[in-house]
Amino acid sequence: MNLEFEYGQGTMSANLPDNTDVFIPGVTVSDPPCIAEDQLVEATKKSILHPIGMEPLSKLAKKGSKVTIIFPDRVKGGEQPTAHRKVSIPIILEELYKAGVEKKNILLICSNGLHRKNTKQEIFNVLGADLFHEFWYTHQIINHDSEDYDHLIDLGTTDQGDPVLMNKYVYDSDIAILIGHTQGNPYGGYSGGYKHCATGITHWRSIASHHVPDVMHRKDFTPVSGHSLMRTKFDEIGMHMEKCMEKKFFCCDAVLDSKSRQIEINSGYANEMQPISWKTADKRTYVNWAEKKYDVVVFGMPQSFHYGDGMGTNPIMLMQALSAQIIRHKRVLKDNCVIICSSICNSYFHEELWPYLPEIYEMFQKDHMNILPDMNRYGEYFATHEEYIRKYRYCNAFHPFHGFSMMSCGHIAEKNTSAIYIVGAQDPGIARGMGLKTRATFEEALKDAKKKYVGENPNILALPLAFKTAAVHLCMKDEPYDGNNGCCHD
Repeated sequence: MNLEFEYGQGTMSANLPDNTDVFIPGVTVSDPPCIAEDQLVEATKKSILHPIGMEPLSKLAKKGSKVTIIFPDRVKGGEQPTAHRKVSIPIILEELYKAGVEKKNILLICSNGLHRKNTKQEIFNVLGADLFHEFWYTHQIINHDSEDYDHLIDLGTTDQGDPVLMNKYVYDSDIAILIGHTQGNPYGGYSGGYKHCATGITHWRSIASHHVPDVMHRKDFTPVSGHSLMRTKFDEIGMHMEKCMEKKFFCCDAVLDSKSRQIEINSGYANEMQPISWKTADKRTYVNWAEKKYDVVVFGMPQSFHYGDGMGTNPIMLMQALSAQIIRHKRVLKDNCVIICSSICNSYFHEELWPYLPEIYEMFQKDHMNILPDMNRYGEYFATHEEYIRKYRYCNAFHPFHGFSMMSCGHIAEKNTSAIYIVGAQDPGIARGMGLKTRATFEEALKDAKKKYVGENPNILALPLAFKTAAVHLCMKDEPYDGNNGCCHD
């Protein structure tokens, strides 16, 4: 069969055996039905007015209340007119104003965490024209700055000893509202809930307690689940914030489908709301489909996706993207499977976004660096590098410690495969510097894999559009996901 896989700005063709199984999220298996557009406002308002596990905003807010509304950055997607941010925030504002809150006491914070600060245009795109014009020109929309120590507060440590530093605007507010997305995420199962505050409004030292090899290379991390040590740390950090603030976050999370449309809206106390959101999200995200385990998984990588332009060419970001597919789909892959992935891999690091990654890549090529975790000892060196921090704060670059979570993740592909082939690399040496094999075509890569690793009749899984749709986490058909550490037998 002939299939098209993402490659650079376009696609690359592959002629694969006719018995190749193909999976496209939302197409091969339909998502649960989304809320009709003409019912979205009503459904969102109903959720906000009847929060789970806490009082509604009409009782929490009053004249003089200071309010922070924390919304996800552009990395989390959703820029369509009916996106969750654009629907939910105006309803929340209406409730606040009715309760007597004054506009001057409301601050909107983009929860970019260690991601790059969103530009003015990107804020416009994720919030829409009305919200943008209402709050931007009065300086009431800001990006979180994890290096702005005048507006961070140190809350000590969780009971497990993890440091918690958080945004002081949020800490000082009377009401802190988290607008989140319950969408499948290789880091801890789902975005939204406590993951939102534990990563989006904290500091690199907090994130270094969970986005590191000791947490990410555990057996409970791959395949992805909602009860990994990482997820536990998210919840502990979020609840520690609430304990120190002496208030609960008011969450408004949307369960999203493959096109980032709302399936369900849940609001309220994260500790009680998360399990309800996950119950619905599990039905879309953990898809019981595979009838056999696969020796080979084939997909393509565009130049620009998720974290930004250059992710599919930058070797360290490329490794993270490869690993994300392993984390999501490990349940249906054989041990030591083979990955075949197209990428133009042309030496484009996009240094404006990731100014530190060329230096990290060069360091990985020497000084007894054999596997990606060998680089982890340099985490603090880069995380405190003054020029890279300045570029994060003032030039819309990613924070330098972000690269270390990418490398920790990237090692998962190394750990769980017998070989990774990059197809169509324009600068193949860059890929080989990460321990990857290179071939000109999918056909050549598959021929080599058959000869060396998987035999003449491998089970092949093809994932077209792997990075252009909201991904699922594939499960075996007879092993439904049990909501814990894996799939269970019925």
